[in-house]
Amino acid sequence: MPMMPSALEEAEVSNVFTSLVNPTGITIVPCSPTAKPLKTITDVKTALQQGRKQDLKYILRNNAWPVDHPIRNQLWPLLCMQHQNEKSSNSIEGFYWEMVKQVFGTMELPDKPINLPPFVEPSHCHSYYLTHKGRAAVDRVVSVLGYAYPDIVYSPTIYSICALLLHFISEEECYNCMVCLVVCKEKTFITQTKLLYEVTWKTVMQISKKHVVGALRRRENWRNSMFCFLFWLQKGPAVFLQRHCNSARAERIYVDWIWWIFQGLPFQHLIRIMDCFFHEGIKVFYRTAMAILILFYKNSSAPTSEYQAEIQKNGVESALLKFCKEMPVTPQKFLKVAFGIRGLSSAYISRVFIRTEMVLKSKTVISGSRQLVRSRSSENLPNSQSQNNIQMVSHTLTIREGAHSPGPRTLSMGIFPVQNVESVILAQEDVFGAYCSSRWCERNQKDQRGNRQAYFGTGETFLFSLYPERAKYPWVGIDADRVEHGAELFMAADTKMITIGGGDGQAIWIDENIRFGKSDACSTFNNPPLCPGGDFEIRVLEVYGFKMND
Repeated sequence: MPMMPSALEEAEVSNVFTSLVNPTGITIVPCSPTAKPLKTITDVKTALQQGRKQDLKYILRNNAWPVDHPIRNQLWPLLCMQHQNEKSSNSIEGFYWEMVKQVFGTMELPDKPINLPPFVEPSHCHSYYLTHKGRAAVDRVVSVLGYAYPDIVYSPTIYSICALLLHFISEEECYNCMVCLVVCKEKTFITQTKLLYEVTWKTVMQISKKHVVGALRRRENWRNSMFCFLFWLQKGPAVFLQRHCNSARAERIYVDWIWWIFQGLPFQHLIRIMDCFFHEGIKVFYRTAMAILILFYKNSSAPTSEYQAEIQKNGVESALLKFCKEMPVTPQKFLKVAFGIRGLSSAYISRVFIRTEMVLKSKTVISGSRQLVRSRSSENLPNSQSQNNIQMVSHTLTIREGAHSPGPRTLSMGIFPVQNVESVILAQEDVFGAYCSSRWCERNQKDQRGNRQAYFGTGETFLFSLYPERAKYPWVGIDADRVEHGAELFMAADTKMITIGGGDGQAIWIDENIRFGKSDACSTFNNPPLCPGGDFEIRVLEVYGFKMND
């Protein structure tokens, strides 16, 4: 039981927080007497100015600043503002208050509740230790954000993040920080559509099946409950949850993953997580969710555990939330578990996220929804230099997946300038083609490692045949929860050829003179050859481009 603070200590605590906070209910966990001296804001600024990003990560992850440490009124704005770009340049002094006047007609906080933007989740407007005036300030910041950025469709975490910022910084600074997080393109901080929110919880569900199990396997001292431990190792956390509820209910648990963090964790844990989040982005939340699952298993696997009793009485969701609220480890130990999970790299998370996004987006397009977000199928494949290289990339990838592929085949040479259009490719007598969802100029774009993409495009790409038969061949991933990478090769092009589809062959391949081509069965669309014999001569080529109005 923590000791009640003295009047002097209460005064010191209140000076750390803004006037919008009632600090009397905040639990203060002091630093360990044996802990190393904490880094200062000067140390953070130096690492940031010198571009030492890894050092800055280490500082943020390992310096256990207590909740009442005065560093955050400078630290959080500094971390957020490093992500600003030309779209966040409106964060100049006074801009926010001009927006407030424009939206509300006055700078005075209204007495009546503010109608919040539709992207807010009304049941999850967590204000933590803010006063009534503080909650009104959160409402105002969120409302101005919604006015300034109407493209935000669904973003349930915005309210909670704003509320946390207002514990340490002013209303104007809070708005400026939120703008930087909303418009940042280099990292994801805040999802802004329902589709991307769905991608996040499905990403958590997928990575938990692999990385939570791996983390548990390395923790030898957790083997006391051998039966439960082996069950976990063999089946994974998803099945551990399904052990106590059906599949639909287990999915529902993952849907609420972000509220394990923002609603469940103690305030002192949440603040330390935000120290890292403002620098590293949403991947910190993924690691946090994995740490919660690992620690929840450790504390609930024994039959005598109070959480087992809670599971039996009120269900897994209630037990998990109860565990989060009663988190039995210190904030620093919690972060040590979260960042100690091996193999959970940013690149891996990005691949899982993009693959999940692509599948959901393609299904959404087929079902008629108009919410579209960009995604790619490339996974650091080598740059294509010729048809032979492209064929070998597809062929080699398919061999690794245990499938059979015909040998590479090339036709003629020359130079073919591919235009920046979406296209339909047709051949007379046998009339067939493809809808290509991406612009061909994307072949020149580079991935996160600086490598040019060999394959690009999205799951909206499809093949069709008009004569002698009418048929459509959509991407195989539309009706599958998981596909091999050989089935995610949509489009490729260079100066020697263009190709559509890959894995076990190319659905459509055309040489640089736009004279000869070939069509094979391929894994991307599970199509037969679109013309008899596979080889064809082009007599008529029609290309249609579509342009979206701004």
